[in-house]
Amino acid sequence: MTESEIDIDAILKLLPHRAPFLFVEWITDIVSFESGTGWKAVSYNEPHFQGHFPDYAVMPGVLLIEAMAQTSGAIVQHSLGQGAGSKVFFMTIGKARFRKTVRPGDLLRMPVKAVRRRGPVFKFEGQVFVGDDLCAEAEYSAMIHDGSEKTA
Repeated sequence: MTESEIDIDAILKLLPHRAPFLFVEWITDIVSFESGTGWKAVSYNEPHFQGHFPDYAVMPGVLLIEAMAQTSGAIVQHSLGQGAGSKVFFMTIGKARFRKTVRPGDLLRMPVKAVRRRGPVFKFEGQVFVGDDLCAEAEYSAMIHDGSEKTA
């Protein structure tokens, strides 16, 4: 891995998430505090497919947004040189659009870009692609929290 790439081992040091709620496996094209591309191979064995839906497995849209947010959080943590001691908390989600279904066997490509930063608060926009097909997009903001004080 290079400075502009991080693998699953590094992601596990940057984020507190673990299976079955970790939705990014590697990140490429990192530009500190600005952008990067998350990747995830979608497997039929993921627990959400047991109920969504048993006869036609579709990855829930909320998990696509979570995957984009985890990608963004890992990029910010990597840029700050911090590990999972601090956490990234969602603050807002907006302009979410779901265009195509994501199914087991798909490889997600999730380019994310920071659009604003004010102290510990970051606003990002992200997209989820399978191949060249846009499957989802959203804007979201999150706060880096080091655990020193209570959050709302």
